[in-house]
Amino acid sequence: MFQHLSGVLDAYPGWLVVACIGTAVLAYFLGCFNGAVVMSRYILRDDVRNHGSGNAGLTNFYRTFGGPLTAAVILSDVVKAVLAVLFSTWIFGILSPQLVPFGKYWAGMFCLLGHMYPCTFQFRGGKGILSGGTIAIMIDWRVALVVWGGFLILAILTRYVSLGSCWAGLSFPFVTAFVYRDVLLVVMAVVIGGLILWKHRGNIQRMVHGTESKFTLHKKRESAAPAQGERAEGPEPEAGGPAQAVEADGTPEESTGHPEEPDGPEAEEHKEERP
Repeated sequence: MFQHLSGVLDAYPGWLVVACIGTAVLAYFLGCFNGAVVMSRYILRDDVRNHGSGNAGLTNFYRTFGGPLTAAVILSDVVKAVLAVLFSTWIFGILSPQLVPFGKYWAGMFCLLGHMYPCTFQFRGGKGILSGGTIAIMIDWRVALVVWGGFLILAILTRYVSLGSCWAGLSFPFVTAFVYRDVLLVVMAVVIGGLILWKHRGNIQRMVHGTESKFTLHKKRESAAPAQGERAEGPEPEAGGPAQAVEADGTPEESTGHPEEPDGPEAEEHKEERP
């Protein structure tokens, strides 16, 4: 890879720099489009980062809100990663087809940086698992097989999504070294995997202490309804006694002890009958 880079630098000294900078900027701002934050803030009028684990990612969004918008979050995280890698494939392929793997890793690294630390949302983003998994698929099917295979096996067997995520970040550099045997690609893979592990440091601590939440298909409810058989708060009327009238504001009406006098013509008749 170093030989390919030096060859392109000799032939096109400025174009490789332009390609690297342009790809980095585009991939980063694509990553900044965080579906979980956009859907929660601008559609649900809430912020997913104020609930649950505080993470702006798919798992926390599903646990907090659930519903069909979860599919929109998945779609946004997948599409932005696909667009970033496709652009890098095109731009670096123009310079040299042998630079395409470098372009994919380069774009994937900056796309994940944008997803994890978006400048558009106070640098509070997600943990990059869905976008990172999409990038792995776009890079090479062999890389994706190891990363996704281990993730699914661990997540299904233990119901700890974070454990599968840690496997993805840890295995990514090793499978890259096995497939490509290129130092520069391995370095970028280490950065990508390291970012994923760093974002999951809290999950790792909770798994060690046995307090990590397990994944469930049921949405977590913020508040529970009163249990069946529980009585509603407030005083009940005495048994056998008259029901007490209540004003609209909740305060009881005061009883005068005298019957109400009729209004209108009936009142005149009553007045004539009085001695």
